[in-house]
Amino acid sequence: MKLVNLKIDDVDISVPAGTSILDAAKQAGIKIPTLCYHPDLPVKASCRLCLVDTGRKKLETACSTPVKEGMKVITNSKKVRDARRTALKLLLANHPQDCLTCVRNGSCELQALAAELNITDISFYNMVEKLPIDDSNLAIVRDQSKCIKCGRCIEVCQEVQCVGVINSSFRSGEYKMTTAFDKALAETDCVYCGQCSAVCPVGAIYEKDDTAKVWKALEDPDMHVVVQTAPAVRVSIGEEFGLEPGSIVTGQMVAALRKLGFDKVFDTDFTADLTILEEGSELLERLKNGGAIPLITSCSPGWINFLERFYPELIPHVSTCKSPQQMFGALAKTYYPQKAGLSPDKVFVVSIMPCTAKKYECARPEMNSSGYQDVDVVLTTRELGRMLKQAGVNFENLEPEEFDDPLGISTGAAVIFGATGGVMEAALRTVYEIVTGTVLEDVDFKDVRGIKGIKEAEVELDGQKVKVAVANGLGNAKILLDKIKNGECDYQFIEIMCCPGGCIGGGGQPYGTTNEIKEKRIKAIYDADKGMELRKSHENPAVKILYEEFLGEPLSEKSHELLHTHYVSKKK
Repeated sequence: MKLVNLKIDDVDISVPAGTSILDAAKQAGIKIPTLCYHPDLPVKASCRLCLVDTGRKKLETACSTPVKEGMKVITNSKKVRDARRTALKLLLANHPQDCLTCVRNGSCELQALAAELNITDISFYNMVEKLPIDDSNLAIVRDQSKCIKCGRCIEVCQEVQCVGVINSSFRSGEYKMTTAFDKALAETDCVYCGQCSAVCPVGAIYEKDDTAKVWKALEDPDMHVVVQTAPAVRVSIGEEFGLEPGSIVTGQMVAALRKLGFDKVFDTDFTADLTILEEGSELLERLKNGGAIPLITSCSPGWINFLERFYPELIPHVSTCKSPQQMFGALAKTYYPQKAGLSPDKVFVVSIMPCTAKKYECARPEMNSSGYQDVDVVLTTRELGRMLKQAGVNFENLEPEEFDDPLGISTGAAVIFGATGGVMEAALRTVYEIVTGTVLEDVDFKDVRGIKGIKEAEVELDGQKVKVAVANGLGNAKILLDKIKNGECDYQFIEIMCCPGGCIGGGGQPYGTTNEIKEKRIKAIYDADKGMELRKSHENPAVKILYEEFLGEPLSEKSHELLHTHYVSKKK
């Protein structure tokens, strides 16, 4: 590897050839401000906030300029500071000054830079154009008055997710981020993954806030309000309170939810275990008796939306299982009221999810097999953080508490649903023992772990080799789906997660999520799994009782009625 030697603010540093000045400065412990730059997206160099002096006539953008041998870089001089401040003031002159009431107040990158660069006045005329807010759908809100035209949303929608709903139009002063023909998101092929909101540095794109609905339910003495929490939330909610990414705060989260007033605090992991029993049985049924192979998982609603809009011809390949969230909702309106002596119409189900597409999923018309809307409200991790702060809950100092029975009992296999490859690994742990009739001693299927876009593995089940694949991010899913369409696929089982990294990288997770942070959350997910007494879904005692008392067996008529669903083409 060829190394390049240079000086940055008189600090000698050697970095690999091709390294940007920005990355070289990071290695030297020198911070250069950025706004349009995101470490996991293509470089654009449009905001001009990372300007540095390399001795040339013009200042250069640190994010896009590669280092050169003998280069001398100055990141802090009057010329550099003035240029950065002017660039930022121009942005602020075309941005609403309603920070105190903005959803991103306190977590806005533009706001943070204004403080960092000591902007105390804006010497340019305010040119803010009040544009209509698009809240036409159930998950995502677009406030284009606040768009700073950084292009991050376009990159993630076009390059990472391959959905292509958001693009740019016009030039110069008319340049803007928009949908085709300026349509509302509800009229496009948006899959509501929320990755645009996750990378947006300001309040131009964000999840629809449903916290008021939850407060209203909690304050209603006639309602029995229960909450379920997704696996990925327990390793990310702590970040909303300044804890390190990947902090496992399951017990504190449970205690915090009780502080808010929920009557019961349950765990989506319970129905993640249930999903494995149903989906694993479905796989074995198809392998034995015929059916569309490969079988593809159905846990991720953003992926299901993508399937219905872009690959409806592959619907027969997808598991009919509802997602764990929706399975939970169906049981919370049937099995749970029966056990607890409650009227189903008085049970209000709230989900805490890392995902914005879950908001859309819970309102799908087919998600009411219980006779009621299975899940009433979905909150993202960020919304839960806001509720806890609003209630004055001192999260980090709470004593850990346990989930309520029976829908709070789970295994390590359910916990790993939060990471890409987790559903596949959990399924393999159970399917292996069902097929072979022998105890699986080493439950760690490491070939399907990690943040890599597509992973493959081969597992031998009682003499039969089963080839599996895992994809995270819709761009990677598209590669596998095209293989299936073209008859080039020899997999029997595929896991697809809509969001890069899986649920730990969901569109509703704490702002500032990067691949580095995702890796820390993934590690925490597997640490939590390793610390569980039970690590295989079919060993969950509460799930066993559920089948004995209520469902009968996997794929039974009752299971199909409550836990399975169907999908339809929505291709335009």
